[in-house]
Amino acid sequence: MNRVRKSLFCLLLLSAVAPAAGKVESFRLDPVHSRVLFRVDHAGFSQALGVFPDVRGELHFDSEDWTSARLEVQVPLAGLEIGDADWRDKLLSATWLHARRQPVAHFRSTRVEPTGKDRARVTGELTLKGETREVALDVRMNKLARNPVTFRRTAGFSATAELDRRDFDMPSWPNVVGQRVQLDIQAEAVRYRPSTEPESDDADPQHD
Repeated sequence: MNRVRKSLFCLLLLSAVAPAAGKVESFRLDPVHSRVLFRVDHAGFSQALGVFPDVRGELHFDSEDWTSARLEVQVPLAGLEIGDADWRDKLLSATWLHARRQPVAHFRSTRVEPTGKDRARVTGELTLKGETREVALDVRMNKLARNPVTFRRTAGFSATAELDRRDFDMPSWPNVVGQRVQLDIQAEAVRYRPSTEPESDDADPQHD
């Protein structure tokens, strides 16, 4: 009996001194307020700009411990906006993005390293045009709070990255189109509940 009491006491003591488990929350990207903008040098004259307005994905993270974060994003290429229909079709052709062969670009995080307050470097695998390469995003969390319009808990982020288009089988026209492509990402993600709890419960202020 004494041995049982000692065992229970040890368990209680361990639970008292053990650090509290982090709270990992699940979010879905809001396609209305999430965008991927790219810019690339155009023969030294200007920076050509394009936008992918339809960005979808999920984020699972503890705002107090970014190392536990997991991010997965899908970008449908057909939504590309570049200001000219002919040039858009050229960019979606086999020479460039080859959207017919792989219609959706995919990014999956592999590690997250905090770099400062509300900042982190998110490294992951980007699959584009049948090629998968490691890409790093420099991310800043702008705000994590309840949206004043929808009353849903929302996380807002800005991120930048750079990639070499030759890594994704797009080496053409090197004297006209720059090799380095800059990415500017703006994203909002809305919390959801992956369990059986109804998502509408997220609008309850007591869960903020």
